[in-house]
Amino acid sequence: MALQKKLSDDQASVTWTPMYAQQGEAVHAPRFSLPDSEMSPDTAFQFVRDELMLDGNARLNLATFVTTWMEPQAEHLMALTFDKNMVDKDEYPRTAELERRCVNMLSRLWNSPSDDEATGTSTTGSSEAAMLGGLALKWRWRDRQNKAGKATDHPNMVMGANVQVCWEKFCRYWDIEPRMAPLEGDVYHLTAAKAAQLCDENTIGVVGILGSTFDGSYEPIAEISAALDKLQAETGIDIPLHVDAASGGFIAPFLDPGLQWDFRLSRVQSINTSGHKYGLVYPGVGWIIWRNPDALPEDLVFNVNYLGGNMPTFALNFSRPGNQVAAQYYNFLRLGFDGYRRVQQTCRDVARYCADAVAALGPFELLTHGTELPVFAFKLKDGERNYTVFDVSERLRDRGWLVPAYTFPENRQDLAALRVVVRNGMSRDLADLLTADLQRHVAYLDQLTTPLPNPQHQAFHH
Repeated sequence: MALQKKLSDDQASVTWTPMYAQQGEAVHAPRFSLPDSEMSPDTAFQFVRDELMLDGNARLNLATFVTTWMEPQAEHLMALTFDKNMVDKDEYPRTAELERRCVNMLSRLWNSPSDDEATGTSTTGSSEAAMLGGLALKWRWRDRQNKAGKATDHPNMVMGANVQVCWEKFCRYWDIEPRMAPLEGDVYHLTAAKAAQLCDENTIGVVGILGSTFDGSYEPIAEISAALDKLQAETGIDIPLHVDAASGGFIAPFLDPGLQWDFRLSRVQSINTSGHKYGLVYPGVGWIIWRNPDALPEDLVFNVNYLGGNMPTFALNFSRPGNQVAAQYYNFLRLGFDGYRRVQQTCRDVARYCADAVAALGPFELLTHGTELPVFAFKLKDGERNYTVFDVSERLRDRGWLVPAYTFPENRQDLAALRVVVRNGMSRDLADLLTADLQRHVAYLDQLTTPLPNPQHQAFHH
């Protein structure tokens, strides 16, 4: 979460019109300290609602992977289960049972071997799930090093420079050297050769990304696995593979069933995903599955005597609402395999349709086409122009479109792009409206005789 600083409370107080308040009720309140007295719930509701009016329209936010629409029945179910504490499995055993069912469904969706007993848990999102997967890798590596009588003070993790920031946080928080393969040429993610090249006996694991946030492309998980097999044959170093399938874990099983990326590869020890992305649940819920109990060291699991029940837990937090787990199970039950397939296929079809339309406008060149994740990235064609992708992004905000502009990571920081994420609810009609607005803005920007002054590049966190 963003860090906030304490501010002076000597600014003007927040005020609202007299008609919002009841007779005799105050019509102002301090901004940064608690009000002295109560106000009616209707007044508080009206005030908070007005504060949120200038937020972006979530449905037009083409930057986020996060679900912005659910069925009314799912919303009602979530409202009914806000008060259930996910950690209190003794008091809410049926909520715990829904979590267990979801873990089992995901382990089978990701082809967990029938002779292995997959294990897993829900989390607050894929970032927490990724960190749990990373901790398991570190503990297993440390155990191997101790048994071999080797040092354990310089662990490293191999990944591409395109990883989501949660992996950088993991390495910093748990004192691990991040070995990031820089991007080269037109390859915008980790390759098998680069992964093997960066590994040594201190590597706790390699992270493969099934769906890069920069451009929506899949990393070649099977090729990376094969390269690590070869490395082990040549050196004896056995490097496990973790798959960050934050988005692709809910895309590839339905649209790319022949793609080898999951537990069918014996080197894959754990997989994380985000239920609140293409799992189609409101934030925040994530999942992590290990291929068997051996992949999750026992000393990471706490058996807590909580409210009269024994509760095995592995998490970075404690209390959280159980409604997202209930909503995830609702989606699994409601859609089934075929329903998920139809939803995700529609997203991919719309992404490819929109990508083709953007390419046809003229000034843009596609970097990806929406053929893996329903996501595509594009840049301005080479040549002298008086505007940038950042100017295009800013102009699109005039009708509510949030389309991020950003530069790529190390070695390709010269490349600036725009990216569109197509989620459930993004129709061809909306794609046509986006394309029409892009065309309108390009027509204006092409007439500029000098660059726009002081471009304000928006910060964008993948």
